[in-house]
Amino acid sequence: MTNLPTDLKYAPSHEWVRLEKDNIVRVGITDFAQQALGDLVYIDLPKVGRSLQADEQCAVVESVKTASDLYSPVSGVVIAVNEALLDEPELVNEDAFGTWLFCIKANDLSGLDDLMSAEEYQQVIDE
Repeated sequence: MTNLPTDLKYAPSHEWVRLEKDNIVRVGITDFAQQALGDLVYIDLPKVGRSLQADEQCAVVESVKTASDLYSPVSGVVIAVNEALLDEPELVNEDAFGTWLFCIKANDLSGLDDLMSAEEYQQVIDE
């Protein structure tokens, strides 16, 4: 059993989501994902201003072992990316839940209802 923050929602593709004010959705990858990937060496983030649909592939994380696609948890427009990760992708390895990747201004928050609670996500990673 890992320590999953209960104030986040989780996607089956191992992204975490935090709803902030004004329909802003902050997105990162879970600790489970970063452990499975290993040491991250590169992150390709979506461009600010890009419109995304829920479940659309929008970013890539590369580790010494493999590359993995990331998906947008909601539909909306990318309003910010974590520029620090361009030079220091290993920040995700150091603190997956404290290191966000990008923020979306959501068009519609109903997509959050399709995401999992910490307890539901724990069941997925335990399987």
